[in-house]
Amino acid sequence: MLITYLKVFLVGGFICFLGQLLIIKTNLTSARILVLFVSIGAILEAFGLYDPIVNFASAGATVPITGFGRSLARGAIEAVKDKGVLGVFTGGLTATAGGIAAAVIFAYLFALLFSSKTKKY
Repeated sequence: MLITYLKVFLVGGFICFLGQLLIIKTNLTSARILVLFVSIGAILEAFGLYDPIVNFASAGATVPITGFGRSLARGAIEAVKDKGVLGVFTGGLTATAGGIAAAVIFAYLFALLFSSKTKKY
């Protein structure tokens, strides 16, 4: 079990490390890095390269934002098999609806509980 936790930590940490490295060393904004990581996850899933990473690191590969890209791509691929071309548009949203709904609900609850303040430099 300790080895599993180590794998999860190392892979998830490496993905976060790459994001931090991009923030520090490039002029890319956080939003562009986010889109890049979602796209990388989707592309790796489309070519069947993300499953070996998930098999190795489980949550270390599915929890970071690249895992969201994987879920979008996987949902679209499965929906295309069932519904044809329309599945391209509906599959990704159907596959990730639970996670998106949870994010919206929790964001709303935290916005009610805490008051945000503008950071002063």
